Amino acid sequence: MSMAIAPTIEEIRAAHANLSRTIRRTPVIEMPVRECDANWTSSSHALLKLELMQVTGTFKARAALNGIMALTADQRAKGVTAVSAGNHAVAVAFAAMSLGVSAKLVMLKTANPLRVELTLGFGAEIEFAEDGKSAFARVQQIEAEEGRYFVHPFEGPGPVTGTATLGLEWFEQCGAMDAVVIACGGGGLLAGVACAMKQLAPSTRVFGVEPIGANGMFRSFQEDRPVTLQSVSTIADSLAPPMTTPYTFSICKRYVERIILVDDESIRDAMKILMYRAKLAVEPAGAVALAGVLTGLREPLQPLGRIGILVCGSNIDARTYCSHINS
Repeated sequence: MSMAIAPTIEEIRAAHANLSRTIRRTPVIEMPVRECDANWTSSSHALLKLELMQVTGTFKARAALNGIMALTADQRAKGVTAVSAGNHAVAVAFAAMSLGVSAKLVMLKTANPLRVELTLGFGAEIEFAEDGKSAFARVQQIEAEEGRYFVHPFEGPGPVTGTATLGLEWFEQCGAMDAVVIACGGGGLLAGVACAMKQLAPSTRVFGVEPIGANGMFRSFQEDRPVTLQSVSTIADSLAPPMTTPYTFSICKRYVERIILVDDESIRDAMKILMYRAKLAVEPAGAVALAGVLTGLREPLQPLGRIGILVCGSNIDARTYCSHINS
């Protein structure tokens, strides 16, 4: 498999300048890791990048905006489409509204109700599908019949350059960190942040964390190729695509040291810690990076001084959130 060409720092800076008129520069808070875990024995500090405070509640606004901004006038006139369990749909709806583009989106019937509400609030048209297979089939039909541009949630230079702006921003706020830890679903977020961080600070170690029930990138690293999963099962539904893809996998393989897996119980524990210690109400995906730090990455990270932890999203309704926190 050939090595994909990663976005350069110059390209990432240009994208960030374009996006900065629409997105937020999300804050970073610093706290001792032992405030999150009394058994942490070293004096490591966590630098929490609060991307849950992004305009759409997740990092995905960066990728969607970067992709739609690159379209020609003719492409914009025909509109865009996408398939999503929720957060990507919210981001595409927001990006389309911001740029005056029509959006017709296909969402799974199981999508969190808050994400559906947000997507409609940004003016998108929604169709619902029973499952991922039928959702992809319908969005391909829309693309073919209406000429709408398909906005991919994670594959290709557009999404990866968009998420790389997060890595650039984080570096500008904190400088070089000893390690950064990032949740992974399809890998667009991990690939983008990793390629920015490793170009700006080559000594920074980059780790990805996936739910054990949606372990596509973990398996891709093992098999050295993109894989398709037969099924997915995790409370972190926004990190559960059915496959990995060539470009994003190649960028992750180049810049990411290791992928580790966390179970749903560890994710719920991390959600509770973020609420009690950092006063942050996050969706399960937003707690996955911290869950990784406190479980499978404890040994390599504990000797380090400054550990970046990405809190990537908060789009969850109150009922579902409380069910996780109270479990």
